[in-house]
Amino acid sequence: MADVFEKLVKDGGPIGQHMDRAHGYFAFPKLEGELGPHMTFRGKEMIVWSLNNYLGLVNHPEVRDIDTKAAAMYGMGNPMGARMMSGNTLKHDELERVISAFVQREDTMLLNFGYQGIMSCIDALVNRRDVIVYDAESHACIVDGVRLHMGHRYAFKHNDIADCEKQLLRATELAAKNGGGILLITEGVFGMDGEQGILKEIVALKEKYEFRILIDDAHGFGYMGPTGAGADEAQGCQEGIDLYFSTFVKSMGSIGAFISGPKGVIKYLRYNTRSQIFAKSLPLLIVEGMLKRMEMVKTMPELREKLWHNVRKLQTGLKDRGFDIGNTSSPVTPIYMKGDVPEATAMVMDLRENYHIFCSIVVYPIIPKGDIIYRIIPTAAHSDEDIELTLQAFSETKKKLDAGEYKVDKIPDMAEAM
Repeated sequence: MADVFEKLVKDGGPIGQHMDRAHGYFAFPKLEGELGPHMTFRGKEMIVWSLNNYLGLVNHPEVRDIDTKAAAMYGMGNPMGARMMSGNTLKHDELERVISAFVQREDTMLLNFGYQGIMSCIDALVNRRDVIVYDAESHACIVDGVRLHMGHRYAFKHNDIADCEKQLLRATELAAKNGGGILLITEGVFGMDGEQGILKEIVALKEKYEFRILIDDAHGFGYMGPTGAGADEAQGCQEGIDLYFSTFVKSMGSIGAFISGPKGVIKYLRYNTRSQIFAKSLPLLIVEGMLKRMEMVKTMPELREKLWHNVRKLQTGLKDRGFDIGNTSSPVTPIYMKGDVPEATAMVMDLRENYHIFCSIVVYPIIPKGDIIYRIIPTAAHSDEDIELTLQAFSETKKKLDAGEYKVDKIPDMAEAM
């Protein structure tokens, strides 16, 4: 009989196989200093493009002030216990009402964390007779939530409305046979490629098929649409989206999440979402801070305006220089290049060590071999100078990549002692 731990140490997993060389530099890097567009990495100041701080709220003076006051007033432990038992407060109820009005839904339930929250909601919403249809490139939290489903599920090709309808047809036949229903899950803004989900087209399919829609709009909430209410507002189809989920981690610069929808459904979720029933309530200092953040999002449109100014300037500059940024229609800016993993790591090192640019990189096994994606997130806190320096750095390093100057046999050993 084998030791269950033995394979873990030998293999490391698809990403962990590189950990002996990558830890602390390419993986688990330590950015230090005040959160924002300029931080320190291994003693060098960097222009940072890896924070999902879309509206620049993380270190906004008003946000820091309310967070400090709330921490002094409540501490980290208040309230104690699960919300169903002893962890409910008037502030939690107030935040739910504020969010409901903002996203134009009847009711809202706060969630402690985004990842486990949507997983648990999916688990509560469907039973073994129901069928799930979902976008094949949905975030890992959705995929893991779908894995919990004991019934059938069908994935449709990313943002492909024809394949979506094909899978809905299959789901309709099976659901009718089993006496179940259909839940379709997609995203408002896809966090890897920056594309918006085809929400309006999917909603239109309700005229032909009977199903409900849940969207994860973690990357759209707070800045998409005329008021910042999300991708469904931007596409003018809020009424057709049955359940709206998002987190406080991206635009809001906090932690936690929520799901909004019909009052009866949210009431059911309150009593059946296991990750909330059996977990401590969201701390009051976070709830208090979120009330202030929601007020700022509603009353300070200049935050969204500055974000979109930076997005347009960065993305236009990249396209003008011949870079492929795909079909992004959001701040998420992927830069598609060709090269193997060692080449990509050499280029990352050059960007960080010589140009002082820090951004995230995606390589195999997350994407196919031979492809490289640099994922850049412009925020409202970046300056025009940050953008110009970054465009210059990418132009110069792209020439080096194309000339083969980053060709190395293996990933450089940049790991720090673990």
